[in-house]
Amino acid sequence: MGACGFGSLALASLGATSSAMRASSPFGRPSVSGPLAPRSPHFTPKAKRVIFLFMNGGPSQHDTLDYKPKLYADGGKTGKNKQKLLAPLWSFSRHGQSGLWISELFPHLARQADQLCVINSMQTGSRAHPLAIPLLHTGSFQSVRPSMGAWVLYGLGNPNANLPGYITIKPTRTFGGPSNYGSAFLPSAYQATRIGWEGQPVKDATISHLSSQEVMPGVSRGVLDLTQTMNRQLLQRTAHNADIQGVIDALDLSVHMEHSVPEVMDLSRESAATLAMYGIGQQRTDDFGRQCLLARRLVEAGVRFVELANRGWDQHSGLDTVLPKRCEEVDQPIAALLADLQQRGLLDDTLVFWGGEFGRQPETQVLAGKVAMGRDHNAAGYTVWLAGGGVRGGMAYGATDEYGYEAVENPVHLHDLHATMLHLLGLDHLRLTYRYAGRDFRLTDVHGNVVHDLI
Repeated sequence: MGACGFGSLALASLGATSSAMRASSPFGRPSVSGPLAPRSPHFTPKAKRVIFLFMNGGPSQHDTLDYKPKLYADGGKTGKNKQKLLAPLWSFSRHGQSGLWISELFPHLARQADQLCVINSMQTGSRAHPLAIPLLHTGSFQSVRPSMGAWVLYGLGNPNANLPGYITIKPTRTFGGPSNYGSAFLPSAYQATRIGWEGQPVKDATISHLSSQEVMPGVSRGVLDLTQTMNRQLLQRTAHNADIQGVIDALDLSVHMEHSVPEVMDLSRESAATLAMYGIGQQRTDDFGRQCLLARRLVEAGVRFVELANRGWDQHSGLDTVLPKRCEEVDQPIAALLADLQQRGLLDDTLVFWGGEFGRQPETQVLAGKVAMGRDHNAAGYTVWLAGGGVRGGMAYGATDEYGYEAVENPVHLHDLHATMLHLLGLDHLRLTYRYAGRDFRLTDVHGNVVHDLI
């Protein structure tokens, strides 16, 4: 096992009665031991949990959150990439006491302006989806590495034995697929539990193999006990192989999840007013509204890291028709999530992160020699935002040049963002390491600086 800044993690052998989860917490939830046992952070955290809102494809910052008056004025002129500058298609206005510039495409989110810490100077290492998506999720595109959520769970543990510590809802099957939420060389206990796939309505999504419909409960428990007995014997014979331990942990967790997961996923327990606030029941917002409400219910129940995904933000063409649809899908649900977390006293220690794998260019896209109503990829300057969890609300940080080609003021590389998010969780990215193949690995590799101005 590798060091986590607080000594090596010991993997305890589990008993047939789920000895990794025997003790009771003071809150009525079984406490956790073994690799998922809650651990003290390196220093006092501002955030205890994360909700990651992944906008798959790369949202256009020029049309949403990065106001560029010069781009409006010079639309149609030739840009530095020899294509015509594309003026933003929607208007911007100031919102909140902070006066943040937000596009008319996000009218609901604009009401939460004073909660947002908008980073307009993001940079990442690739402008290709197959590389940028793994880089966003794992900090690397050169080899399979643990996902951000796996690192967080490794560093802090799982506070609730009844639920997974890391859940991903409707992840992408492509550009890394399961590796984007996997644990790689970390023990498998730290990988995410998946609910559904992209393209599948979340109301129809389930956690696979959570229970058996063909076997009676008493028989099922006997089969599980026998299986776990054989697993533990195999574990002893293989010198405590981490993969076998992961199977044992997963089977033990499934016993608790069989009852707790259906309860937390049952949105009928919410009031009609809450469902309406999230846009559930409305055609355009129903699906992502359900995801956002599920995220609130999951973190409220103790889940450490939740990722939601919304695809279709890759507008090389159809920017004028497709982007408004994408924004409408997520705008009301995200604003509702922030308001709901705040009124429940959860936003202060829940870090919400919104963004794609990169942004877009200020010029018009050319496809097959023809000008299209769209924008190409941009990794040199784009926009994401954070909220809650100890960040400064109502803040626009950094800037790109007057057209938005690249970050020119307070650039924030993705490694810096990862380091800052870990810092907010009380984890020093330099100390959160795991020894594998003869070297110490970390989420930020050999890079990353905490951006203290955001905190």
